[in-house]
Amino acid sequence: MSNLARLDLNLLAPLAALLDERHVSRAAERVHLTQPAMSRTLKRLREVFDDELLVRTSSGYRLTPAAERLQRRLRPLLPELADLFAAEEFVPATAVEIFRLSGTDYAVDTIGVPLSTRLRRDSPGSRLHMRKWHESVFDELERGELDLALYGYAPPPGLRTERLFEERFVCVVDPGHPLARRPVLELDDYLRGTHVVVDIRDGRQGVVDTDLRANDLARTAGLIVPHHRSALIAVVGSDLIATLPRRMLRDADGVALLAAPDVLGTMTYSMSWHPSLDSDPAHQWLRALLRAEVDDT
Repeated sequence: MSNLARLDLNLLAPLAALLDERHVSRAAERVHLTQPAMSRTLKRLREVFDDELLVRTSSGYRLTPAAERLQRRLRPLLPELADLFAAEEFVPATAVEIFRLSGTDYAVDTIGVPLSTRLRRDSPGSRLHMRKWHESVFDELERGELDLALYGYAPPPGLRTERLFEERFVCVVDPGHPLARRPVLELDDYLRGTHVVVDIRDGRQGVVDTDLRANDLARTAGLIVPHHRSALIAVVGSDLIATLPRRMLRDADGVALLAAPDVLGTMTYSMSWHPSLDSDPAHQWLRALLRAEVDDT
């Protein structure tokens, strides 16, 4: 152990050259050192291993028994060390990775499903594991149990966060609702109505209820559901009003869509990850793939 503590890894290549060439000048040329520098290196190696390593004879240098043993061990070791210190690469076509993401059903529908299609096309051996959104998502990022979180409100400190897009809200009602034919749902009508609320956190719907509270306003909840898709279903045949992100409504049938009141601003949708994943090639690739998917939609 004491020899290991004294060993400079930079000595390994000269050591291998000296043991192979059994000649100071040829070994120096092989590792691009001057002959005096190689002589100093040989002196250091002799001190580290407490052995002469190379002994001069009438016909040249000869390896000591300890040097022969070192040579046998170094031959398989040096390629392993080269791999250990080589820059890590991520090759999507041959990679086998499981990427763990969390988001609401909105994130799954609008980002997760199309992202999975891209991922399986470019990295057939890899897959996404989309986990349901819950209160401890950011704690899981901190503990390394989750790779990426997708969400639409202010991020906590200590994580890397990148804005993906701005999203507007649309009011959704049944086609037979008294307000269904209006292009815009005015604020007074919005506040008089009965709403289906998507429980993002603490029974509230993220940005929607935050914007209302910021203006000392509140809406009446007739139904609270855990998923955006459930809210969309709930308005059919009822007097409920759902306030949902526009992206998930592109193919919505059997409902009426109205522009939301101006008091409801946009939602900044972001992705967050732990700083330990900043330089990981696989996760850099995943984030780039996600950006490309968002840009195309």
